[in-house]
Formats: sequence, structure tokens, C-alpha cells
Amino acid sequence: MQESTNINIRMDKDVKNAAEKIFNELGLNMTTAINIFLRKAIQEQGIPFDVKLNIPNETTLKAIEEGKSLTSTAFSNIDDLKKALDI
Repeated sequence: MQESTNINIRMDKDVKNAAEKIFNELGLNMTTAINIFLRKAIQEQGIPFDVKLNIPNETTLKAIEEGKSLTSTAFSNIDDLKKALDI
């Protein structure tokens, strides 16, 4: 059997509880879930999911600003929206 070691980490209590709830539903405990993450990181040679800033590009920023200047109409159902779009 392989030798094991302990690690101590600090995290927000609400994050821990939410994660434990999900892991329990999957039949996992926190230790197993963290081991899965670490093994996948080793396999991928990095974080096993995208880690990036959510910074919109210049085109998106321009569209956001244009959208803010428009007045919009709210629709309560899809038929009214289709009628307004002539589709």
C-alpha cells in the first residue's frame, strides 16, 4: 500500500458545505474528490479546467455600451417577441 500524507487547507465554510453536498450525492467524500482533482491535474499537467479572466474583448465592450443606450421592450411571451421581430 502506498504511503499517505495529510494536507491542511483553509476554505470558506459555505464552499466546503456546498461541495460536500455535491460530492456526497456522487458517492464521494472530500478526500476522494480532492484526490481525483489532483490526479487529473497530474494527468493534464495543469489545472484540469479553464482558468481565465472574464474580460470582454473590444467588440463585446462596444456592443455592451450600444445595448445600454438602447431602450428595450420586455415581452411576457415568445409569441409577442416573434411578432415584434416579424418572424
